[in-house]
Amino acid sequence: MEKICTLGLGYIGLSMASLLATKGFQVHGIDINVKAVETINQGYSHINEPGLNDLVRFAVQSGNLVASFSPVPADIFIIAVPSLITKGHNPDINSIKAVTHAIAPHLTPGNLVIIESTSPVGTTEKVARWINKLRPDLVIPSLKMHVQPVSNKAQIFLAYCPERVLPGQILKELVNSDRIIGSMDKPSALKAQMFYKKFVRGGISLTDVRTAELTKLVENSFRDVNIAFANELSLICKKLGINVWEVVELANRHPRVNILQPGPGVGGHCITRDPWFLVNSAPDKARLIYTARMINDNMPGYTVNRIMEMAARFKHPVITCLGLSYKADSGELRESPAIKVVQQLGKDTTYQILAVEPHIKTLPDELIKCGNIKLVDLAAGLEQADLVVLLVNHHDFINVDLEMYGGKAVLDTRGMWRKTTKI
Repeated sequence: MEKICTLGLGYIGLSMASLLATKGFQVHGIDINVKAVETINQGYSHINEPGLNDLVRFAVQSGNLVASFSPVPADIFIIAVPSLITKGHNPDINSIKAVTHAIAPHLTPGNLVIIESTSPVGTTEKVARWINKLRPDLVIPSLKMHVQPVSNKAQIFLAYCPERVLPGQILKELVNSDRIIGSMDKPSALKAQMFYKKFVRGGISLTDVRTAELTKLVENSFRDVNIAFANELSLICKKLGINVWEVVELANRHPRVNILQPGPGVGGHCITRDPWFLVNSAPDKARLIYTARMINDNMPGYTVNRIMEMAARFKHPVITCLGLSYKADSGELRESPAIKVVQQLGKDTTYQILAVEPHIKTLPDELIKCGNIKLVDLAAGLEQADLVVLLVNHHDFINVDLEMYGGKAVLDTRGMWRKTTKI
């Protein structure tokens, strides 16, 4: 198990590839993004993740990490491409299917194929069927094959081991977090366990593949439902004229209550997507999960309406929006509700929008296209604003003294400031 082929060089794939390369594995990373491949081979990361740039440089300079566009023969193939959701909220695993077809010609007996991509229940079994169809000369023992295999010497191994990392702490959590390995047969489980024990310090639990796939979806769906409860509570408090932040703070003093924080919506690639995999698998049963998704998806629109109500008191308002990322103290913009809020506000040309995001250097393309949105620093944004909207609870904003900029209207969607208008 010395040669690794990693399919997908995004947040998980590149982090895994770099980590493994520094542990002595020979890693061949694959991606279809030309810029990403070129950047990695120059010794740099195309992803903004603490510590990753240094790790990539060390891995490339050691000669153990090479990026390209096509798979090569290896001992272990790690699939880390994204699973997607269609506009109709249906799972799209075409990327997993594509890389499965790409590695099939390179598989040899004894190879281990690991899926790290978060996937709908049943995906690993589909991968097994695709490999079986593409390479009938190979054996996956748990499959009911139409032709009896001549020898188990032709066996390959297949396992599912979902990532469990938080952007901003990926390199730490790849090593220290507990892992779940799901497999379709015991030999695959033991082979995968042997591999992960080489670099994982956390515990490793073995189970069947469907349980592992579902467990990953449950983890993110739990957070989504809890956030939806907090967001729905904020709507109730708004109607009743009660401070939702005080309610949450007081309720959480109960030893068995842990309500998460309300806000302008839910962002990130995982929580906005994974619950839909569960809903799709059992639409008549996953009613709570579906409702939570709808509540959280509707929060950016609700926030825009609140902002527009407050902006109506000004003739040509300057609206300063603090924060664009989906999480505090990060420049991660994927599925950010703050981006959705600012983009929707930008459709009204009577508004001048000033965006303050200390963790990025340029606006994302969708905001540049609006034409009336400008990226500024905190002091300029507060000085020029008629209305200040706090969208992300960055530490950069925690000590803002609004009294220094007297007369500003303020909407705080994160409960970060006291004595201000809350969402």
